[in-house]
Amino acid sequence: MPEAGATIDLTRSWIGYAALAIFAISYLLVILEETTQLRKSKPVLVAAGLIWFLIGLAYTAAGAPQVAHDAAAHTIGEYGELFLFLLVAITYVNTLEERRVFEVIRTRLTARGLSYRQLFWITGILAFFLSGVLDNLTTALVMGSVVLAVGVASPRFVALSCISVVVAANAGGAFTPFGDITTLMVWQKGKVSFFEFFALFVPSLVNWLVPALLMHFALPGGKPSAPAERIHAKPGAFGVAVLFALTIVTAVCFKNFLGLQPALGMMLGLGYLQVWAYMLQQRGKRAENTDMVLNSFKQIERIEWDTLLFFFGIIFAVGGLGLMGYLALANEYLYTQWGATAANVTVGILSAIVDNIPIMFAILTMDPQMSHGQWLLVTLTAGVGGSLLSIGSAAGVALMGHAHGKYTFMSHLKWTWAVALGYALSIITHMVLNAAKF
Repeated sequence: MPEAGATIDLTRSWIGYAALAIFAISYLLVILEETTQLRKSKPVLVAAGLIWFLIGLAYTAAGAPQVAHDAAAHTIGEYGELFLFLLVAITYVNTLEERRVFEVIRTRLTARGLSYRQLFWITGILAFFLSGVLDNLTTALVMGSVVLAVGVASPRFVALSCISVVVAANAGGAFTPFGDITTLMVWQKGKVSFFEFFALFVPSLVNWLVPALLMHFALPGGKPSAPAERIHAKPGAFGVAVLFALTIVTAVCFKNFLGLQPALGMMLGLGYLQVWAYMLQQRGKRAENTDMVLNSFKQIERIEWDTLLFFFGIIFAVGGLGLMGYLALANEYLYTQWGATAANVTVGILSAIVDNIPIMFAILTMDPQMSHGQWLLVTLTAGVGGSLLSIGSAAGVALMGHAHGKYTFMSHLKWTWAVALGYALSIITHMVLNAAKF
């Protein structure tokens, strides 16, 4: 019987091997989503349940079911925070869409006579810089909505621009503490100070700029068709946008100044939206203006649940493999056998396959002895490595759900070589510019 609170190494047991096989099969089905027409959440939900069933068997047989229970409770807490954050962020994006904000942006951009190539660069640049202020997930959803609205008549433009937005959002989120969950984890652990993150600005820019330049030549020529008439936003649209920004500020303040989970700040922000929707409804009834009426619960109903359930399955499946000992085993092998540089580069590649949050958590738990330059390197690679595949980052997965059928795993995979080139050059740039930190 293991000591109280001690975990069991299952990496060389039939249970561990079975869990790996289950995860591999489910992930293969995710990759084949377009071919099988099986939504990506379904196989990972089954995989997560079976993996934890195996964990339950192992720990119950060992007389330590409480250890598995506590680990599952911790994972539920992690997913709950992500779920609530996503719930609010996507609801706001849906509400902005319902208020015709993205349609207004589209018509104004097309009215300016901008070409598809110009629009590609504008959305990419905005995604890169907004991500550092907001977060990569929210930025990808917002800019992805703009891309979908502008490129309604050009599927190739939508696919390429969505790739650019995902890469830009992940890259932009890597050089600030608030841009990604992994950067927050590194900052909170005290491995990198607040201002040290900005040493990653140029490497992050290179990470997006290289594939963007290569994709530029594959973009369609011409311009989106000009709108037949000027579209106006519905009443209250500006208020929704302001409240969305205030919600992000609230979430950041909850985290930085109160030490509370950002999801709590996001839920307070959902309260802002609910109150604003009530005020608009009352005004609309008095003015007999149906355009003014806003039903915020309808926007919650429109959430892409396939995406949220996919996150549940991935987090629990990976969390289960971590409890079995596989993540710690992989990280220990990398840092002891390969060295910090090779390990940190590999971490980025792994983050395209396995979520970067548990990978970064495992690294911080192991706490390998590394220089500031190496900690910056793993922060960079874990943040931008997920761009190699569409399912490698929260931004990519969420945008796949938002642009279902237009931005897919295979459309992203066709340009993985270009993203990989940007990934390699960003690492080289960091090692040259920040050589004094190694």
